[in-house]
Amino acid sequence: MSAPRLPDTPSAREAAAVCARLRSEGHRALLAGGCVRDLLLGRQPKDFDVATDARPERVQALFPRTVAVGAAFGVIVVVTETGHVEVATFRAEGAYSDGRHPDAVSFGDPEADAQRRDFTVNGLFLDPLSGEIVDYVDGLGDLKTKRLRAIGDPDLRFREDHLRLLRAGRFAGVLDFEVEAATAAAVRRNAALLATVSPERIQQELSKILLSPRRADALRACSELGLLPVFLPEMEAMKGVEQPPEYHPEGDVFLHTLLVLSHLPEDASLTLALGGLLHDVAKPCTFERADRIRFNNHDRIGAEMSVRILERLKFPNAVKERVEYLVAEHLRWKDTPNMRVSTLKRFLAAEGFDELLALYVADCKGSHGKLDFYDLCVSKKAEFGVEKLKPVKLLTGHDLVALGMAPGPKMGEILKALEEEQLENRITTREEAIQWIRDRM
Repeated sequence: MSAPRLPDTPSAREAAAVCARLRSEGHRALLAGGCVRDLLLGRQPKDFDVATDARPERVQALFPRTVAVGAAFGVIVVVTETGHVEVATFRAEGAYSDGRHPDAVSFGDPEADAQRRDFTVNGLFLDPLSGEIVDYVDGLGDLKTKRLRAIGDPDLRFREDHLRLLRAGRFAGVLDFEVEAATAAAVRRNAALLATVSPERIQQELSKILLSPRRADALRACSELGLLPVFLPEMEAMKGVEQPPEYHPEGDVFLHTLLVLSHLPEDASLTLALGGLLHDVAKPCTFERADRIRFNNHDRIGAEMSVRILERLKFPNAVKERVEYLVAEHLRWKDTPNMRVSTLKRFLAAEGFDELLALYVADCKGSHGKLDFYDLCVSKKAEFGVEKLKPVKLLTGHDLVALGMAPGPKMGEILKALEEEQLENRITTREEAIQWIRDRM
């Protein structure tokens, strides 16, 4: 595997400049971890981390603007013109009593630093000035064979930091790597430890999975490693839940959900990906076999379940609200041909409609493949335009008071009815609105 070239980006140039500055002062400085892995795989790293033999206080002395984010662990952030570079002193680590942080660290050399990392493909170093790859753990060999292997004793690695269990599933799916047998067995043995990880850290890792174009593969890997029952039991419950074959020839709810995720746009937002993940989350608990298999009210119940799941994982309120909308509305397409004009306009004008439309496309492609209502909605949205979908209010509450109406709940009902008249194109001017109000007063 040939030495990679650094991309011509501000973050790469600044990381190389940090290494050069440390080198000029007699220190060893290398790019480390995921950025080296991604460069060797031909992927664009999101950031570049530096590892050095310079102690934290020395790093702070050499650079004018720094932030000590983890000085006890040897981590200093160097603030640059366009961003920042994380600089960590080579270190070895002691035991992890809490399953997250080492009890003690000792500063050392690059080999010791490589040995304390999680997977061999993340234990590589790159000299950005010479292009030399420094490999103490045969990470290059595992990159070539597309193998994910824990460094050292896999059981020990996962018992040190329990989140590494979920990272194993993410890396296997996102990188399209096979988990080495001993590593996979250790994940399965220790999967229950994932329950000790804070919801916030689970949320961050799940978000990284869902923001990857290979989100479905990563969740499939988590399933095969026995992790889903621990951090996402609602998805595990989808396995084996039959669906009516005339609508879902692809198979059970679990398989359908993975297919929907795979058919989302590669750059799908987090809320859209969560909507795809959870849109059928209530099917297992609403399953019934009558004239055919049915999942009555699974959209409404699924929206309620989605909120509870996202609350459990500490997602922000804005994310919860959007996902609740996507799950609650994901079946409304069948009603669009018969909607009143005002109802259709409100449906098309909803803030999350574009994401709902993308979910509809993925939902259809992940099942029967028929996009019956797509053209109708797209053409109607273009026909109405923004002005007709969200018309400017002709009157306000102040106007109603001026016309002699007493403030109160009735005023809100009147304004909503007036908006209905606007959306139905029966009222188009302020004068017509005032006359409509007077007629009712």
